[in-house]
Amino acid sequence: AAHIEEATKYGIPYLDVEALKAMKKSTKAVRALAKQYDAFLASDTLIKQIPKLLGPGLSKAGKFPTLLNHDDSMVEKIAELQSTIKFQMKKVLCLALAVSNLKNSPEETEKNIVTSINFLVSLLK
Repeated sequence: AAHIEEATKYGIPYLDVEALKAMKKSTKAVRALAKQYDAFLASDTLIKQIPKLLGPGLSKAGKFPTLLNHDDSMVEKIAELQSTIKFQMKKVLCLALAVSNLKNSPEETEKNIVTSINFLVSLLK
């Protein structure tokens, strides 16, 4: 309830348990939800129920919700998610990732590229 109040306060879209129950593992609805947003946050009580309520749709889309603790600020968590790079490797030996947004300046893009390359190098050690 505290997270719902915070979401309404800052104008962040949210779904409560009743809205998730309304989807009832409807694959089309879950797929549409996954396409609509880049990432999801869920409180610790709700994150346990999501697989039962929605099925594997969000996991298959690679968008399973990030845990939002009671003491976390929702705005800060969203900013952290927006600045996170997600590396995905499939069965092929090539790597693709997004390092910037159209709104970013060239300096921010350069910083993101350097950060991601440094992270990749640290994984190889």
